[in-house]
Amino acid sequence: MDDFTAHLAENAAWMAWTWQTGLFFVIIASLLIVFTLVALFKPERARVGVLGIPTTRGDRLFITLLGSAFINLAWLGLAGPDLGWALALCLVYALAVFRFV
Repeated sequence: MDDFTAHLAENAAWMAWTWQTGLFFVIIASLLIVFTLVALFKPERARVGVLGIPTTRGDRLFITLLGSAFINLAWLGLAGPDLGWALALCLVYALAVFRFV
C-alpha cells in the first residue's frame, strides 16, 4: 500500500493540490451525487426556459458550472486574482440559470 501511495503522490505532483483545490473537487463530486439522488427519487420533466430548449436540473447545473468557469476566467484576466466578487457574480448567475433557463 505504501508503494501505491508513493506512486500516486509522485504522479500527482505536477498539480498544485491545496485544500482549496481539494474542496473544489469535493463540492463538484457532492453536487453530482446529490443531483443523481434527487433525479432517482424525484424525477422531473424537462422545462423550456429563455433558451428555448428543454432543460433538466442536470442541464442547468452543467450550464451554471460552465458559465461560472468563464466568469472566473474573465475576472482573472480583467480584474486580477481577487475572486471574491467573481464568486458573488457566479452565485447570482447560478440563481438566474436555475430560475429562468
